[in-house]
Amino acid sequence: MNRFVTRQAAIGKILAASAAGILGLSLITACGGDQPKAPAFVNNNQQVAPSASPTAPPVPFEFAVTPADKKKNLPVSTEIGTSVKGGEITTVTLTDKAGKAVKGSLRDDKSSWVPSAPLKYDTDYTATVVATSAAGQAETKKVSFSTRGKSGNDIGSGMYLFNGKTYGVAMPVVMEFSPGIPKKDRAAVQRRLFVQTDPPQPGVWHWVSSGTQAYYRGPDYWQAGTKITVRAALEGIPLSNGRYGDQDRKATAKIGDKFVMKVENKTKKMQVFKNDKLVKTFPVSLGKKSTPSSSGTLIVMDKQEHTVFDTFAELGPEEGYRTDIDFAQRLTWGGEFIHSAPWSVGDQGVRNVSHGCVNLAPQNASWLFSQTKVGDPITIKGTERKLEAGNGWTAWNLSWADYVKGSALPVPASLKSGGSAGNATPTPTATD
Repeated sequence: MNRFVTRQAAIGKILAASAAGILGLSLITACGGDQPKAPAFVNNNQQVAPSASPTAPPVPFEFAVTPADKKKNLPVSTEIGTSVKGGEITTVTLTDKAGKAVKGSLRDDKSSWVPSAPLKYDTDYTATVVATSAAGQAETKKVSFSTRGKSGNDIGSGMYLFNGKTYGVAMPVVMEFSPGIPKKDRAAVQRRLFVQTDPPQPGVWHWVSSGTQAYYRGPDYWQAGTKITVRAALEGIPLSNGRYGDQDRKATAKIGDKFVMKVENKTKKMQVFKNDKLVKTFPVSLGKKSTPSSSGTLIVMDKQEHTVFDTFAELGPEEGYRTDIDFAQRLTWGGEFIHSAPWSVGDQGVRNVSHGCVNLAPQNASWLFSQTKVGDPITIKGTERKLEAGNGWTAWNLSWADYVKGSALPVPASLKSGGSAGNATPTPTATD
């Protein structure tokens, strides 16, 4: 027995416990259905240019700042662009009309200074940038500009990473957009998605083809104990479809112990590993041939100790059913769960009888539920259907070589091969 619920309802359940709400999105159905300081954001992948040859002539000192002076109607996502040759940026300050300083920081490559929060709408600002040449010559440039008024035509966005929560080692940072981000806008949006990991671990953003989701993960699962700090600095960012980013989102979360589940259809067994040690083996029943479970690496997206599976909306009054379910753990938007199934205990380890879910005996489902976290991975092998991209958080269902192809920004060569090069996203570093 399994259930069909709308993806809209599923998102509501996943997000209800968080103080950071997200816009409800129109999504697909459930179990067995059709698949469809202030924190300094430090990038450890900073590239250091080789020093010039002792015999080479000095690079002429050139210094430019954007936006242009007296520019009007700029978005509240505006950054102070800096371009320097033959020297370096010394300080950047931004003040409003009243002289109040705005906090912010330089990107690692010092290509721009990023305010730590959205600028205010309909407000005048003055940026003062000081650069110093290699010979010690200081030059100051000032530009004034004003921001535009707030638009009512915002894009909906959500972030599936909540402040103070602990997640599993496979938890990607998940951004969701409604409608999807147009392909030509994705690089600009990605440049405003900042991720810091402590200890530092490499990572890359990947967009699904529709632009409705972007995932951030590394070539390997996160290290247990990792702290992840994220800022999606999207408020006011202009898009080519006439929409604007709706709001900035921030969260700092922790990665817990490594907990991994593996299921083989051939044996109809689940192996459970904690910190790479096999701790349990359970018999399971997967989806029957007409409604098979998805093979691939899936992620626990949500946990409900008690819920109701209702298939009437999907199957109609003749075939639909409604039943109470215990220890349900969502794996896909299409409705695949791990859950307790007392009615199929005799089939578990022998044959597949579900509508796509992973059935466990009640005592086994209870134990597993008590151990798992949102973000824990489960790999299912050998079924008649492959996991569809975007049907759940499918960030780990691609090889690293294929995954990095989904980035809208160039990926460092060392990261393309899975090497460690710090955080891949260009992120600002702290300045005084």
